[in-house]
Amino acid sequence: MLLEPTLDSIVVERPLPQDVTQNLCADAGYKGAPARKVIEERGYVAHIKERREEADDIKNIPGVKARRWVVERTHSWMNRWRKLLVSFEKTEASYVGLLSLAAVLICWRQVMRLEIRHVLHAGLDSLRNELGFLFGRVE
Repeated sequence: MLLEPTLDSIVVERPLPQDVTQNLCADAGYKGAPARKVIEERGYVAHIKERREEADDIKNIPGVKARRWVVERTHSWMNRWRKLLVSFEKTEASYVGLLSLAAVLICWRQVMRLEIRHVLHAGLDSLRNELGFLFGRVE
């Protein structure tokens, strides 16, 4: 099982478990007792849901949205690069270079999306201030 070495190799310094509650979200592949034991030994509170449970929550609880885990979302983004799905590259370095390029472009798109949202939000705020009478504000 890769869970134990993965949790042991986290490079970000964690606060002590007794100071802050630390949560670990995992999919149904980690619902067994051995995985739960590894998670709890390292001071995490396990949140493990099956897809069916999440689907039921979405139907029954207003405002609940499906959660895509970071790894699943990243794999989905990488799978959109057809050149990466099947490696026909002659050298490993070529394939790693393509992976790196895809990762850079994915990050770039996310940064640009956030920047555009920020600019649009700032523009709407200034427009509201300029045209306050349209939004019910009278000076």
